[in-house]
Amino acid sequence: MKTFSTLFTLLLLAAPAMAKTNLMTECRYGEQLRVIEVVYSSEAAVPCEVTYTKETGTEVLWRAYNQEGYCEEKASSLVSKQQEWGWQCQEVNTP
Repeated sequence: MKTFSTLFTLLLLAAPAMAKTNLMTECRYGEQLRVIEVVYSSEAAVPCEVTYTKETGTEVLWRAYNQEGYCEEKASSLVSKQQEWGWQCQEVNTP
C-alpha cells in the first residue's frame, strides 16, 4: 500500500508539468521571422493564450479562460493575415 501511495503522490506532483502541446507557426519574410503560438497551461483547451514573437520580443495578443477554440481561431486568423501580407508560414511540431 505504501508503494501505491508513493506512486500516487509522485503522479500528483508531476501533473502540473503535463500540459497540452502548444501550437506553433513560424512565418518568414526574407530574413525576418515571426512566431505565432497558442500556449496551453494544462491538458485542457483553456486557459490558453496566443503569443506573437518578433525581434523586439514576445507579446500576448489574446487570452481565453472559458471559451474553447478561441485561441486557435485567433492564431489561425493571424497566420492567414501574415500570409496575405506575403509571409511564408509553416506549422512547427513542438515537443
